[in-house]
Amino acid sequence: MNNVHEELKSVSQFLSEYATCLMASGVHTSRIVRNTARIAESFGFEAHMTLFHKTIIMTLRNKENTHVYSIVNTAKAGGVNFAINSDLSALSWDAYDKHLSLDTLWERFRAITGKPRINPWQMWILVGLANASFCRLFNGDWIAVAAVLVATLVGFRIKQLLGDRHVNHYFTFSISAFIASLIASITLWQQWGDTPDIAIGTSVLYLIPGVPLINGVIDIIEGHVLAGTARLINALLLIICIAFGMGVTLLMMGGKLL
Repeated sequence: MNNVHEELKSVSQFLSEYATCLMASGVHTSRIVRNTARIAESFGFEAHMTLFHKTIIMTLRNKENTHVYSIVNTAKAGGVNFAINSDLSALSWDAYDKHLSLDTLWERFRAITGKPRINPWQMWILVGLANASFCRLFNGDWIAVAAVLVATLVGFRIKQLLGDRHVNHYFTFSISAFIASLIASITLWQQWGDTPDIAIGTSVLYLIPGVPLINGVIDIIEGHVLAGTARLINALLLIICIAFGMGVTLLMMGGKLL
């Protein structure tokens, strides 16, 4: 009896860490539940989960329902990482198909989560180029493209620095949007180019929380209403922060876009 209970406890601790890592990496709720339940099934257990925006509650039981263990874990903060998402999903299938031991799962889990993220300076350059490309896509002229490139590089770098210092992310989004749009607004102030409005409008696109918006909609469609609503509310608040930062810039420009 004690052996079963200890195994439930050990597996629950792993699955809790596994699920919170998936959530932090930007996985929608149904996928977290499926992957976690798949690993639990490989040990002959059944996993039942309740996911909130910052908390995961999981109950693990044996097939006979004679032993039950529950655990609560706090979701970790982290950026979207599709490589980790893919590797952790593959790990759940390996656990199911090959019946990997718990020690092996921990070893592979730590190897996956311990992989170095993309170099922040490389990310900085790529985000700047991507946002400048959006400006061109929306028919911005080359002066606007250059302004958006500089605005994004400065704004995203500020976002990185504030994030490293664990500054409130709502404030981070507001100040990053303000700085980026302010730099882009120089094209309007100095009358550079023919599309300063496009430069200002696209300068903040790198901040749009696309993954939380998509995951929120998916969660609601698949029946995880509480988790989906929480994701959508969080994304909406971030969009309001972006609009606030951009609105301050427009007020400082004295309505020249009107």
